[in-house]
Parts: sequence; structure tokens; C-alpha cells
Amino acid sequence: MGYQSVNPFDGKLLQTFVELSDAQLEAKIATATACFESWKHKSYAERAVIVNKAAAIMHDRADELAHIMTLEMGKRINEARGEVEFSSNILAYYAKNAAKFLAPEELHPVIGDAHMESTPIGVIFGVEPWNFPYYQLARVAGPHLMAGNVLMVKHAGCVPQCAIAFEKIWIEAGGPVGLYTNLLITHEQTETVIDDPRIKGVALTGSVAAGRSIAARAGQNLKPSSMELGGSDAFIVLDDADLDHTVKWAVWGRMYNGGQTCCAAKRFIVVEALADKFLERFKAALGALKAGDPLDEATTLGPLSTEAALVQLLEQVKVAVAHGAKVVLGGKRIDRPGSFMQPTILTDVKPGNPAFRDEFFGPVAMFFRVKNEDEAIALANDSDFGLGGSVFTKDIARGKRVASRVETGMMFINNISWSDAELPFGGIKDSGYGRELGDMGIQEFVNKKLVRYAAVEAPV
Repeated sequence: MGYQSVNPFDGKLLQTFVELSDAQLEAKIATATACFESWKHKSYAERAVIVNKAAAIMHDRADELAHIMTLEMGKRINEARGEVEFSSNILAYYAKNAAKFLAPEELHPVIGDAHMESTPIGVIFGVEPWNFPYYQLARVAGPHLMAGNVLMVKHAGCVPQCAIAFEKIWIEAGGPVGLYTNLLITHEQTETVIDDPRIKGVALTGSVAAGRSIAARAGQNLKPSSMELGGSDAFIVLDDADLDHTVKWAVWGRMYNGGQTCCAAKRFIVVEALADKFLERFKAALGALKAGDPLDEATTLGPLSTEAALVQLLEQVKVAVAHGAKVVLGGKRIDRPGSFMQPTILTDVKPGNPAFRDEFFGPVAMFFRVKNEDEAIALANDSDFGLGGSVFTKDIARGKRVASRVETGMMFINNISWSDAELPFGGIKDSGYGRELGDMGIQEFVNKKLVRYAAVEAPV
């Protein structure tokens, strides 16, 4: 397929882009490597000038950048604008805080004195997905450029205009040539980049299959990597939950970005006392969503990102039903142009059903009834994934106890506010390793060097 912009609202091809030749790729790696030799010596304040300018450009051009995103992958325009603004905030956050996060840390050995210092390691290679075309880039660019590294990124094949627009922001912000490089490259060239000794670290956000492949390649080359992969997050509703509040979050948690979010609420685990009421209201709320042009602010249901994504999701539902699941809402393509799917709820998904282990990357929710809190936690933990999850209860102390027992990288009580610039993001198990954002996100690709002084004689 290569790099193509196809509008998923109407299926029209917008633009096709040519991949780099091997010689062009080599020239870009050489340029990035040369850039690092000067960028690493810049002060945090000097780096912050450029990163802050990039943040300001994103803020000023939010409408224009959001429009490109909506055309390329179908994100509803309100959500698209929000993503651009959040991306701008992430860049500004690291421009402000990088020096503090990477300041030397004093240690206190028994003899002498010591400290840890943080230094950049070089050219970092990112492989990023289409579902958040700017946010995914900003959350690697902000921390790693401020740390003194330089960045080369292979973005997803269906959002090349977003990828190119983000690279242009860094050029306009005054970044030196090679500071941030967009790579329109093949999968084979991706392996070449990871193998290249000038590349010092690898960051991926993507599928489990992509994670296994990229992490293995990085491992063969003894290069540090961070992996933010899929999820099948539990949305736990306890018997004392506020149903009005909970159902609103359930709809948002499953349907934000058309359901195409790694940490979306995907498995709705409801204690028996509220199960019928919750399902009735959840079903009504999802059924009320109306498909339409994602550029129209009144639209409440946009298309999936690509026709291929829709076809895959429909096949997953078909397999789930063949293994005993019941469709209580939706389950089909919407009869109109574009890659639209009905909001869908599956029940009776048993452990032997492939759907029980799968991730549904789109508007498909699985609904489970449980007897009590312990059963809810056990079901939440019966997953190959461990990205995020949420619990809804009027008793905050109870919510915290449940959160502590669920095996994930993130848990949310009475909300699903997944991502803030200052909060670390990431998971465990098949959801990957490493953290992005917050003070932890900037630590992934720096050398943590011990420096010690001690006035002692060598042992005899």
C-alpha cells in the first residue's frame, strides 16, 4: 500500500507519496547523526526555545492541522482540534520541565560523594501509529528532543500528510536540519534503520505483532526500546456506582476516537445488581449516535480510519458470534459510503471465544456480568493485556483498593482521563513496557551515569 491519504468518510484517494530510496535514507541518517553532535551540547534553555516555538505553531494552526487529520483518518473535527492542542501542551511541558527532570541527582554513599547525571544517547528511531497522528509524535518529540537526542520517525502509511506537517513544524520552529526527520520508508527499510549502529534507541506505539517484531530487532542490536502496545481495558462498575455518571464515561471511554484507542474501555464488567440497568442505558446511548461527516461538528459517529480496519473489525465480530457471543446492538457495517460501523455490544463472551482474548480496535464493546467485586477483579486480570482500566464506585477508598488489585500500568477511579502531559503512560504484559509522558517519559533514552569521588587507597 505504501503511503496514501484516503478519506475514510467517502473512500476518495487524496494523495500518494513515494517512499525514500536507500540512498535518500542513508543521507537522512547521516544528517541526523551530524545534528546530534551539536544538539547534545545545547543547553536546556536553548533547546526549549525551539520546542516552545513548535508548541506555539501547533497552537496557532490547530484548525489547519486538525483538518488534515480528519481528512486522513476520519477523527471527528472537535476531537482532532483537541488532539492538536494537547500535542502543543506536551511540547511546552517538556520545554519547561526537562532541566528539572534530568538534573543531577545527589547520592549519599558511606564513603565520599556521588551523583547520577543524565546525558542523551543519540539518534532515536520512532515507529508511530495512525490513531493519534500528532499526539503520538509529540509525546516522543517533546521529551527526547529536550533530553538532547534527535529523532527519526516512521509514521503510519495512512497518515503521510500529518507526518509531513509535523516535520515542517520543526523546520519552521528553527530546529537544525536533522533534529526531527520524517521517514517515508518500507518495513524492510525499518529493519535497516534499527540495525544501523548510528541509531541508539527505538520507540514504538503499535500492535502486539509490531511490538514483538520491533522489540526483537532492537534486542538483537542491544538497543534500548520502549513499547506501547494494545489493550483490552476493563471498565468495572461496582454495585454502588452513580449510574448517570458511569454511563456517560462508558460511552466516552468506548467511543472516543471512534473506539480506536489502545487504552479505550473495551470490557465492561458490571456487578449483577446494576447489570441490567447499565446495559439498557449503555445500549440506548450507543444506539443514539449518528454517523456523518467528521468535519461536521454535529456528527457524533465518524468512520473508522480505513476500509481495512472496518473489514477486520467485522470479521472479529463474526468470529465472536460463531463462538457463541450474542450481538445485542449493532454488529454490522452502516449502509452508506465510507468506512462506518454500527456501535456494537457483545454479550456471552466465554473464555474459549477468541474475542475473550482479542482487542477490538473500534466501536465494539464486550459486556460481562459478575457477582461481586472479587469476581470483577479476577475477570479484569484474566487478560493478556495490561494497559489501563477503570473502576466506578461512590466509595473512593474502595475504588483505590480495587485499582491496586488490577494488574495494569494505569487505573482510573470514576473517570477515564487517560492522558495528561504530567502523568506517565504505559502498560505491562502484552501491552508493552516503558513509560511515556510525565517525569518518567524523558528517562527512557538517556544515559544514567554514576560519578563518584572517594578519598580512599586501593585495596592491597
